[in-house]
Amino acid sequence: MVKLTTQDVLNIAKLANLKLTKKETAKFASQLSSIISYVDELKKVDTQGFEPTSQTTGLVNIYRKDEINITNVLSQEDVLQAPMHNGYFVVGAVLNEDQEAK
Repeated sequence: MVKLTTQDVLNIAKLANLKLTKKETAKFASQLSSIISYVDELKKVDTQGFEPTSQTTGLVNIYRKDEINITNVLSQEDVLQAPMHNGYFVVGAVLNEDQEAK
């Protein structure tokens, strides 16, 4: 098992601009050592014959074309008649305290 020293953890914390207590330094030394040991275990897996991939869904482009749907657009007349406050539309409450979380 890889064993990180206190100084290793302090160097990593410095790079991440973190201030750690002595207790946190000891805790993270143990946790980071475990993570590095796990990565070492993964290095032992035979991956020959497998293509590298960054995703597995096969989707190429999941974004829709940016088109205006005229049925969802307010007319200038409707907008000018809508209740406004400080430049924002005024709408009824969407959430209230009586609603239970679902």
